[in-house]
Amino acid sequence: MSLVRLLTYSNHVDIEGLVATSTGKNKDQVNPEIIKKIVAAYGEVEPNLNLHEPGFPKAEVLLNHVSQGLPVHDMAAVGEGMDSPGSELLIAQADREDKRPLWVNVWGGPNVLAQALWKVRETRSKAELARFVAKLRVYAISDQDNSGPWIRKHFPNLFYIVTPGVNAGGGFHHATWIAIGGDRFHGRFSGADFSLVSNEWLDKHVRQKGPLGAVYPRWKFMMEGDTPAFLNLLQLGLTNPEYPNWGGWGGRYELYTPKMEKWFLEPETRPIWTNVQDEVQGVDGEWHTTNHATIWRWREAYQNDFAARMDWTIKPYTQANHPPVAVLDHPSRLRATSGQTIDLSATASHDPDNDALSFHWFVYEEPGTRAMSSSDTGIKHVINGFDQAKAEIKIKSDRVMPPGTGTIHVVLAVTDHGTPRLTRYQRLIIDVLE
Repeated sequence: MSLVRLLTYSNHVDIEGLVATSTGKNKDQVNPEIIKKIVAAYGEVEPNLNLHEPGFPKAEVLLNHVSQGLPVHDMAAVGEGMDSPGSELLIAQADREDKRPLWVNVWGGPNVLAQALWKVRETRSKAELARFVAKLRVYAISDQDNSGPWIRKHFPNLFYIVTPGVNAGGGFHHATWIAIGGDRFHGRFSGADFSLVSNEWLDKHVRQKGPLGAVYPRWKFMMEGDTPAFLNLLQLGLTNPEYPNWGGWGGRYELYTPKMEKWFLEPETRPIWTNVQDEVQGVDGEWHTTNHATIWRWREAYQNDFAARMDWTIKPYTQANHPPVAVLDHPSRLRATSGQTIDLSATASHDPDNDALSFHWFVYEEPGTRAMSSSDTGIKHVINGFDQAKAEIKIKSDRVMPPGTGTIHVVLAVTDHGTPRLTRYQRLIIDVLE
């Protein structure tokens, strides 16, 4: 499921490898043929996708990037003689002359990554290892074997996003990523619109749409647990992947060493990017303060966007909707002092289909560093004209916790009136100096 969605956004990222890792009841098999089947279905719709946005890769190029790890689980696949085509591909891509970081999305066990790191550590100098580690960014979907904790312990400088723990101990229920599709049993949280991630919704908006939709499977437990690993890499105007604490469709995370929980495989020994809470009003009208809310707060937007991209796989340009362009009329970073009023403007925003636009300015409280006293409504900053192209925010001087300085994150969401309605963003950071 997550691979289908990723391929509809493959013009937003450069996919350098698709590596099948150990699976099956005994974790003793790899199935790269499943990846190839989905990529082949993508190949049937790639020309149509390119009618809507440029930059979608050829299926033949992606097929050349399909590889595999060893049919071995846990740390048994790490060490002398345990190189695999997948670990060698990862090393080769990280070694390329490219200034961009290499993001490693771990949807299963990470022992392919562990083997790549082990080999580089054994065969290169400390300085070379440091450069290799600095090139990598990891977003892991919990711990699905014991190589994850090993990686974090032995490579303390590696950028690593994860909710530690395994499903056997109930760890998945506590994970941020589960909010992509969970609510009831597996997510065990409330507040989000469950109808948007049901099999019925997916039948209508994904599975019935052409060859790529046809290879999107029905879920048994929940939709797309692996998808958050790449959502914050999409170019939506909302996220900065280097700052997971800013938040976005893939969730929000902060850097600290979490305390030991019973679902962890072992205690964490270093800071990692991990669970943090947002306070969000749900569809039930209640306020929810959970790590899950950092993802489900965006659910309508990311599901509508996926539905539109599935339309792109089968429809001509004039029969599909395309995202608006959100534009700030001023810099995206401003300075202010307490009591000052800041004018906000996005009149240059537009829509490629000439659809009408709706505006929503809001303060994303949690990423900001300027501490405010709690509010019964959950709203600490009021934006006048929040639903207009032009608005204003007054930098509050009351209910401010010392020292009164810090950052305020203002998010602009611009939504078109097409079908489905699509949203793009801009983030304004205000530095309050005094």
